[in-house]
Amino acid sequence: MKLSHIRLLVPDVRDCFLFYRDKIGFEVRYGDETTPFAEFQTGDIKLALEPQMGNKTNAVRTATEAFSGRDQVALILSVDDIDAEYERLKGLGVSFIEVPHDTPEWGHRVAYLRDPAGNVIELNQGI
Repeated sequence: MKLSHIRLLVPDVRDCFLFYRDKIGFEVRYGDETTPFAEFQTGDIKLALEPQMGNKTNAVRTATEAFSGRDQVALILSVDDIDAEYERLKGLGVSFIEVPHDTPEWGHRVAYLRDPAGNVIELNQGI
């Protein structure tokens, strides 16, 4: 596994997009100030923005409904074989919020769990 993304779950994607693009100066990989999801290149680790649970409309679909209104960050771990990692972690007693499933709209296969402090972790494999 390797950390590939940090996803901030924010109340206003537009405001945060403009901040990270115009003030911090991160290079935009995906999205703009009008999109419900955005991603920046920051070196080896990408920074993604997504609306918090309570700030989504029906037209905006998150990659998961595993996030709650209290979540502000999700760590995205890139894996080579998500199903094998799921079985390995499950065998170690790790509980999952969502089991591995495809998200073709994002081009990934994902699974979700929480660390002992309650932070969301997404296991992510390209499809």
